[in-house]
Amino acid sequence: MKRQPTFIESIFPIVAMLLLLAIGYGVFGFRPEPLLIIASVFAGIIALRVGVSWDEMMEGILEKINAAMPAILILISIGILIGTWIISGTIPMMIFYGLKMIDPTFIVLIAFVVSAVISIVTGTSWGSVGTVGVALIGIATGLGASLPATAGAIVSGSYFGDKLSPLSDTTNLAPIAAGSELYEHIKHMLYTTVPAALLAGIVYAIVGFNGSSNVSGTTEETIAMLNTLSEMFNWNLLLLLPPLIILLGSIKKLPTLPVIILSSFVAALLGKFVQGFSVEDIFASTVSGFDVGMAGFEEEAVIWEVTRLVQQGGMQSMTGVILIAFCSFIFAGIVTKSGCLEVIINALLKVVKRTGDLILSTVTACMTMALVTGNSYLSIIVPGEIFKDTYKKKNLHAKNLSRTLEDSGTVVVPLIPWSSAAVYMAGTLGVSTLSYAPWAILCYTGFIFAIIFGYTGIGIAKIKDDEKETDSGQTA
Repeated sequence: MKRQPTFIESIFPIVAMLLLLAIGYGVFGFRPEPLLIIASVFAGIIALRVGVSWDEMMEGILEKINAAMPAILILISIGILIGTWIISGTIPMMIFYGLKMIDPTFIVLIAFVVSAVISIVTGTSWGSVGTVGVALIGIATGLGASLPATAGAIVSGSYFGDKLSPLSDTTNLAPIAAGSELYEHIKHMLYTTVPAALLAGIVYAIVGFNGSSNVSGTTEETIAMLNTLSEMFNWNLLLLLPPLIILLGSIKKLPTLPVIILSSFVAALLGKFVQGFSVEDIFASTVSGFDVGMAGFEEEAVIWEVTRLVQQGGMQSMTGVILIAFCSFIFAGIVTKSGCLEVIINALLKVVKRTGDLILSTVTACMTMALVTGNSYLSIIVPGEIFKDTYKKKNLHAKNLSRTLEDSGTVVVPLIPWSSAAVYMAGTLGVSTLSYAPWAILCYTGFIFAIIFGYTGIGIAKIKDDEKETDSGQTA
């Protein structure tokens, strides 16, 4: 017979996972995927103890995977996008002219602003990092600027748009989980996101001015990068078509996946007719990414900065991220089905007395989910479902919950080294998570503002009388 797990039973698999990841991944450098599987075994043992069958565990796992499958398909398509944008010369052209035009004093601030704009219009932090982020980190490399600061600014800017874009999966998911409406959710997020963005911008500007003596737009490395890129690719205004397609699709609110595929197709045509690459190389770039050998260069003869920049993309580049995601879903599905997570969060609710306490409990729950699963979807969905009724009982509008879910779920995940987001960001930008995390200011100041506003009452919306009547009518 199935029973509710005790508190000790509930925290056991989570503690086991944290220890496995902290020691196995953090100390010994083991791959996180098998560690997550081992943690899932511990979760499965607890699930069996409380009466959950294997079929029920499988059901929980499949529910998590099915919920994330649209995002995984987009992730795979972004791999294609990066590969084709490189072989078309789109990303290299951004880097080339960026190296020529960007004032090195402002590179960190520019990285933040540009990434924010791109992620808003595309609705994806990963796509922003994988395209313009790659270009910006390449420019920073050429200028001799701080790569950790630049990478942190790119991540911050990319998640600024991920929080606020109506095309973002998490921006749509948070109001669904909380029971609020999409555009009122976006508007309400401005209370915490704008102050966090302003603070980040000020810091990036100060860093740029203080470090301007250490960077230069005319270093030998920069000249070498410019010459190599010019030899490897042809520059043409038509190369702006792929990003313009993404921009137009976002403005018209077209489905994300078809727009990405169309942009990739146009980029592939440009790779053939503007750059002169073979059809075979173009197809290869969509799977395994671009290789300097396709342009007739020997890898050893190309400077490291250019090689690191252009030799990437393709669907295969996303397999590591997808594997981590699937392993996280296995653990999350079992923990959810066994009722362990619900017991932990219910224990948190016992200490809730004020609005600030509830916001703090939500932040704690989201960050616990983020730490445990490394998955932004789970850190939104599960706390949202559990806290939804509590916010209503406290006469708090659901958009307070949806905002907090994003402040402490979506944007915190790329700071967790074993999360798929952090693995992707670090791999794509070539800067470790622990190096860029202190500079990803927006990612950890949003939830701080959320807690402060919770205790001060700033930006906290109450349920209006007419909304109460509507809820009563729907319940009836």
